Amino acid sequence: MRTEMGIILRLTKLTETSLIVTWCVDGIGLVKTVAKGARRAKSVYAGKLDLFFCAEFSWVESKRSELGSLREVVVRDYGEGIRRSYKNTVTAGYFTCLVESVMETGVADENVFGLLKRALAYLGGEQLEWRAVVFFEKELAKLLGVWDGRGAPHLCLQKAFGELPKNRLVCKQLILE
Repeated sequence: MRTEMGIILRLTKLTETSLIVTWCVDGIGLVKTVAKGARRAKSVYAGKLDLFFCAEFSWVESKRSELGSLREVVVRDYGEGIRRSYKNTVTAGYFTCLVESVMETGVADENVFGLLKRALAYLGGEQLEWRAVVFFEKELAKLLGVWDGRGAPHLCLQKAFGELPKNRLVCKQLILE
């Protein structure tokens, strides 16, 4: 069993009662776990699994697939401030989608977890400006070694990893209106 700190990037329905939880984990990268029974009313995970939560969690790795089995979750930060503003919530969604799209399961990219954690903290307390999104993209491109130092960071990410998450455009429209 392993225990690490992670940020929830995505929740996906697996069965009528279970979820797949995708985490950005400090020092590891992407980790996918199955939370058995998480969708039940009296689940041990009730109130502990939601987008943008930063939590210490324990899981057992599978020998046959990339899906580990989630055992325990202790939430350290609920990201409450993010949900006070629709713009901030959409932007946090873009950040988590972007991180998920550029990382590989189980491959640690230098300090992506720290960058995402700082970005979510910013969204929880600040009036959002577009330059914050550009800054996040630039720092992520630098960490991944794809920024050329001259071009637009989102274009460098797009060139290296393919299509960017579609919610980037919605995010931009909301912030700049």
